[in-house]
This record gives sequence, C-alpha cells and structure tokens, in this order.
Amino acid sequence: MDRVYIGTIYLDYTGRRVDWIRVSNGVVVDYGMSPPPEDAEVVALKGVLIPGFIDGHTHIFRYGLSLMWIDLRGVESIAELKDRVREGMDRRFMGWILGRGWDQDKMVDGRYPNRLDLDDVSRDIPIYLKRVCGHIAVANSKALEIAGIDVDTEDPPGGLIDRDEDGVPTGVLRETAMALVERHIPEPDTNTLMEAGIRGFEDVLRRGVTMVHLVSATPEEWRVLKLMKSEGRLNVRVRVYLDHRYLEWAVDSGLKMGDGDDMLRFMGIKIITDGSLGGRTAYLRKPYSDDTGNRGVEVVPLEELRRIVKDAFTNGFQLAIHGIGDGAIDNILTALEEEVGMDVASRRDRIEHASIMPSDLIDRASRLGVHISTQPQFVTSDTWVVERLGRERSRYTYPLKTLIDSGLNVGFGSDCPVEVPDPREGIYAAVTRGVGEGNELGLLTPGEKLSISEALRGYTIGASMMSHDDNIGMLEKGSPFDAVELSVDPFKSDPEDILHSRIYRVFVNGVIRFSTLDE
Repeated sequence: MDRVYIGTIYLDYTGRRVDWIRVSNGVVVDYGMSPPPEDAEVVALKGVLIPGFIDGHTHIFRYGLSLMWIDLRGVESIAELKDRVREGMDRRFMGWILGRGWDQDKMVDGRYPNRLDLDDVSRDIPIYLKRVCGHIAVANSKALEIAGIDVDTEDPPGGLIDRDEDGVPTGVLRETAMALVERHIPEPDTNTLMEAGIRGFEDVLRRGVTMVHLVSATPEEWRVLKLMKSEGRLNVRVRVYLDHRYLEWAVDSGLKMGDGDDMLRFMGIKIITDGSLGGRTAYLRKPYSDDTGNRGVEVVPLEELRRIVKDAFTNGFQLAIHGIGDGAIDNILTALEEEVGMDVASRRDRIEHASIMPSDLIDRASRLGVHISTQPQFVTSDTWVVERLGRERSRYTYPLKTLIDSGLNVGFGSDCPVEVPDPREGIYAAVTRGVGEGNELGLLTPGEKLSISEALRGYTIGASMMSHDDNIGMLEKGSPFDAVELSVDPFKSDPEDILHSRIYRVFVNGVIRFSTLDE
C-alpha cells in the first residue's frame, strides 16, 4: 500500500512547500496541499521534511577507518597530542599506532610535531599520525626505520621529506612522501574495509546524508562496495571515482562510466594535482605570504596531467580533479581546455575544492561549464588563511557566492575525514562564514555569504548534478524518496538553529535507514 506523509514538506532547495507527499515503492508519485488522499497509509511527520543531503566529496572508507584510529582533532599542544596517543596505545591497527586530525596551526607550540616527539611515546612501536588535511603526516623513528627513510633518502616526485639542519629527516612527510611509510602499513583486509564502510555509512546517515560521492577510491573499495550491495548492507547511495593510479585497471576491467545502478554507480577518475593550504603544499601562482620561498607542491605537473586527462576522456570517464591552489587550478583548466574542450559541460567534469579562484579562473571555468565541488566547512576551519595567503588572495579564497553567481553549478561536500561529514555544519559555514566568531576570512569576505536556499542547493541538487543524478536531490514526482526529517524548519530558522537541529528520520528509497523517534 502507498504511504502518505503529512506535515511541513519542502520539495527542493527553493522552499516549494506542500502539506502531503505520496510514496509508492520508494518513489514520489504525488504531492499537494490539504486534504491528503484517503486511499493510502497516512503518517504524520514530527518534524520538517526536506530532500536528503548529498555529500559530494568523501573518502568514506578512510573516514570509517579513522573512526578506528586515534582522533587528534582539537589537540592544542604537542604535549596533548602525545597524551592522546599514549591513551590510545591499545588501539593498534595491525601492529601500528595510527591517528589523524592534528593541526599545527591550532597548537600553541607554533611548529609541527616530529619524530622525537613521537619517540617520547614509543621507540619500539611504529607511530604514524596524519594531519587533518591528509596531505602531511608525522612518523616516529621506528616507522621511519621500517620505511628505510634516512639522511640519504631522496624526495620522491611530488613529495617532500622535511629535514633538520643536518639533513636528518624530522619525521614530517608531505604529499607523495607519505607513501614511503604507508606502503609498509598492512592493507586492511576485506572484513576490515567492510567494517570501515559500515561505520562510515552509519555515521553519515545519522547526519541526514542519503548519497555520497566516493573520490580517490581503490579497486578493493569498489569490490567491497559491490559486496556490501549484494549482501544488502549498502544503505546509502554511492557514486565512485577511482584514484587516477587505477585508470589502467579500470580500462582493463571493462568499467564504463555509469556502470552499476541507482544505489552504486561508477563514474570516473579522481586526480590529485596539488596539496593543501594547511600544509603549504597547495600549488600557488606566487609564493605563500608566510613562507616566501615556497609555492607548494605540483603533485601532478601539467604535462602529466594532460596525459591523464586525455586517457580518461578517451575512455569516457568523468573527471574529478583536485585543485586547491590557483596554480593547480590554472593547470587543470589548461588541461581540460586542450584535451577535452567544450565537451567538459556535457561530461560534467569537476574541479574538487577550487579553493583559490580569482576572476580570470572563474571566467575560464564558466566558459568551459566545469562543475565545482567544494567544501564550505573549510571557510571556518581554515582560520589561518589570511596569514597564509595575504589579504588580496584571501579575497578570492572559497568564493562561494561569486562561483554561484557566475552561473557555475556548485555542489558541496565534506572531504571527510578532513571535516566531519555533517551538512548542517556546512550550511552554517556557508551562510555565516564564521563572522560571528570573528573568523578573519569571513570578516574580509562578507559578500561571499550564501542564503539558506543557496546552501541547501549545494547539498542537494548542486551535488546530484555533478554525478548526472538529475532526479535526485529533490522530492519531485518520479524521484526516489530520499529525505531527511529535521527538528527545525530550515527556511524559517537561524543558521545556529540548523546547526544544532536534530535528525528525526532519514529515508533512502522510501525506507527508514535512521531514526531517533524511539529514543
């Protein structure tokens, strides 16, 4: 029997409101104002129903794994970091102590943690801790020894090994240099990856997320997703973009863009061209304001980028290309212009992050019709942006409103585990830019604040369009019934109220996948 939900219901980000919505076999078939139909089971809503949130940029397995690691978010000193690692020594991951979330800019010491700091915790057990951005890590002496990193080890292409004045590695590894250690950390087996995936999906569901885009995926993650689906354990829609290192594997495996179904679908290839602003590895046109000899790291130089883009285009794969610095984004646009051209718009090729976007880059992106996948939480998390880039460049950093007004499709995500995958936090950041908390970037760029409607669009239709899911992100007739029931009306609430709202129920394909109503 069909089911009719009655109450306050918004069909999309514009605030189109109805009193009831009818669902049949997981699909919206009708809606309207009072009175509701009488030939269906009627369910009264406790809260306000809106389309389910979509997180357009996740590393969902890494996020699930990070929930098993030591959480270093919020540590305010190296001493506190060490204490937290000591407290988590019993949480060994296949013989290693692993953690993630530290940020040297939020620690009073004014420096990066190093191998000697971690040696104070243990010299016998390998310790490896990733910075919150995931582009820098610190290892203790035992981990460096296992990896064979010493004074004679050369920097790998696209990476840096930090060294002291005598050339001895400090334990800090940037970009591709992290792989020198990571290749020695045992790969999680299928069961561990399955557990990580289940944890990650459970976590995003309780935050109102009904679909995620998984970027930088591995073949093993793709296989685990298919296994989860076949076992009926995949409760969130997933769109998959393989790391570009597996492009040849995808071709040899016969994968095509669109393979799969509405729950799990392969889309294309993710390329990482530079690093992060927090680690000063994002590739800039001009040096960092607080590190004047450094322009960042060109992880994938332009010539190599052209080749990868051409190969992906030739094989029909959609492109999702990580670009944070303006130098990296310049390279991305050049590669797309030369290798794909005006087919970019129909293919919906994407720039991930698009953090530093001066007007000339926005103009070029608009002409191409590239899609922008960005993370509003970075606006409030990256409290050091103005110091790092200077006031002039900061004026066009995370320019959310300008990007939207230029006509570009902009979808939002979290980049979890970099940020917590909670769209309520992203909406708050997009609408306020942290001005009330004195965020310097927000105070410098108040014109980049979004309306509630614009922010909701980024987490619904804006994100679904990036993956060619044009009937998702709304509660239109014929759309799957993916919805979230909030405790507040987002169109009549302050950003603070949305941030602290409760999630009552989450529906995917008409099935309740998360509920707090029995609590």
